[in-house]
Amino acid sequence: MSPRIAVVGARGYAGGEAVRLVTAHPDLELGAVTAGGNAGRRLGEIHPHLRAVADVVLEETTPEVLVGHDAVILALPHGHSAALAAALPDETVVVDCGADHRLADAAAWDAFYDTPHAGTWPYGLPELALADGARGRDALAGATRIAVPGCYPTAVTLALAPGLAAGVIAPEDVVVVAASGTSGAGKGLKPHLLGAEVMGAMSPYGVGGVHRHTPEIEQSLTRAAGAPVTVSFTPTLAPMSRGILATCTARIAPGADAAAVRKAWAAAYADEPFVELLPEGAWPRTSDVLGANLALVQVVVDDRVGRVVAVAAIFGQGTGDQIGEGKKSLAFAVRMRIVSDASACCCSRFTRGMIPSRFWM
Repeated sequence: MSPRIAVVGARGYAGGEAVRLVTAHPDLELGAVTAGGNAGRRLGEIHPHLRAVADVVLEETTPEVLVGHDAVILALPHGHSAALAAALPDETVVVDCGADHRLADAAAWDAFYDTPHAGTWPYGLPELALADGARGRDALAGATRIAVPGCYPTAVTLALAPGLAAGVIAPEDVVVVAASGTSGAGKGLKPHLLGAEVMGAMSPYGVGGVHRHTPEIEQSLTRAAGAPVTVSFTPTLAPMSRGILATCTARIAPGADAAAVRKAWAAAYADEPFVELLPEGAWPRTSDVLGANLALVQVVVDDRVGRVVAVAAIFGQGTGDQIGEGKKSLAFAVRMRIVSDASACCCSRFTRGMIPSRFWM
């Protein structure tokens, strides 16, 4: 019998992507699809591109509806996942696409969010290179509660973690400027997200260290470095619907050179099927990861100023809903490979190791 997967918050981009991925997988069965304020509507009214399940009727989001599923994907705004997850059996795999369970430091949560800290779940970034030589996937085997990384943290961490783990870049003075498509801000009708405002324009936001993904980026990079990492992070909105291009720079470590830097990234991703270090001279583009289960990464040393420049492109970010700040990321970061091979993955990095082995092919 195929495992049954419920999707909560199906109105949003993230929920819609989760439905699409589950529906397309030959060994998974789509179970309940919920969207509280839209219960009773046909899924096809909200996501007309999901033709195969257009007649599925959205249900209320209650524990009673979700109990009995093998896995539940929560595509909800922050502050809404914890109570629902607590009402589900321990053996049910719960994947939280929101921010509720990403941060280990309650003080960091309180500084950036307006709801109580809900605790920490295993962080769903299998490829994360850690200072002790381990990988993020080591904490995911058998886990039944998984926190999906944010969209910007996914791109930035994949860009920089290999250098920090290998000690070839310094943990101080890390600077990140990232361009994001507008779907990351959700489906809310906001003037600055209208096509007339976005097309032909780039604009920064969350400037000055106030973007909510800043502590998550620092948390992941600190785990990679084994020492505190501080980041100056500036996000920008680009005239595209999806995709992130993160340009990251850091000081090269004393004694390191271009060859050592290249070697660190090549070694980190040599056996990672969904992260590709591009050949020297080639650079990541968001168009090259469109609809792909792939992160493209490049790294180079700027000898003139003694800095390493790492660039990563990923596809897709979406929100669980438009409520509040809700910048959710299915990104390609739901990252539970409940797909069995790259051809089945589509965009959202459902990465093996995030779902217990009993759910694989």
